[in-house]
Amino acid sequence: MSQIGKASSKRGKPSYANAIIGVALVLFLFGIVGWFFLNLRKTGDYFKENIQVQCFLNRDASKMKIDSVKNYITALSYVKSAEYVTKEMAIKKFEADNDTTWRQFIKSNPLPESIDFYVTADHVQSDSLRAISSTIETNFPGVIQEYKFPDEIVSKVGDFAKWMFIGLSVAGIILTILVIFSIDNTIRLAMYSNRFLIKTMQMVGATRWFIAKPINIRAIINGLIASGIAIALIWAVVILVESFRPEFKVLRDNKSLILLFLTIIALGITITLVSTHRAVIKYLRMKLDDLY
Repeated sequence: MSQIGKASSKRGKPSYANAIIGVALVLFLFGIVGWFFLNLRKTGDYFKENIQVQCFLNRDASKMKIDSVKNYITALSYVKSAEYVTKEMAIKKFEADNDTTWRQFIKSNPLPESIDFYVTADHVQSDSLRAISSTIETNFPGVIQEYKFPDEIVSKVGDFAKWMFIGLSVAGIILTILVIFSIDNTIRLAMYSNRFLIKTMQMVGATRWFIAKPINIRAIINGLIASGIAIALIWAVVILVESFRPEFKVLRDNKSLILLFLTIIALGITITLVSTHRAVIKYLRMKLDDLY
């Protein structure tokens, strides 16, 4: 009986390596797709947060009132940055993007002063930006002459972000289901080679908990190893892509990337453990003849 157990154990050991590699590859693919989705979301946020909002100032507005408006806008939690643009700064920006032939016909500077600012991605919506305009004009009457932002671009970017979020959510759910089934099948195949070892232990009087405990612990370890391999491969791909395309560094969100890695670890451990335990219980309930 002990020889049978040893033989079964030897046959079962190689399956751990195969299971770890299989789970690691599935988690790696899940992580790569997740990283791609994160970059898409970050790209949308990047475009949103580069949409400029301009508050053109009345010509008779005092410097003290202008400073008060700028300080108020800067203090808003959803404002990323704000800049007071003087007439001289405005003309330099205009001439950087256009020719200077207008100076032959107009001697004075026609451009007004303004406060230009950028808001966080979640506030780049036409309604939100109009609400900000209304709040500023209410708190500082007579200072703002015109409030301007590219309404059409904001609407298009907002629609794109909304549909992208829906698409990513659906794709993420489908991908998670596929990952769960793929890992579950991998573990079940690995445990199939150990079915005789599990049944032999039961036949010599071992309790269900005594049999399942070491196998469950091994499943947790295997899940951690597979997750670690997947994360290392994903990080290598990220570094490789960023070395060839430096602009991807701008899109990297370390917090989201860490959350993705934690999700991979949680998936690796949870699915591996649940699938392993289910397989152990299944083989313990089966008759010996049914194992062949």
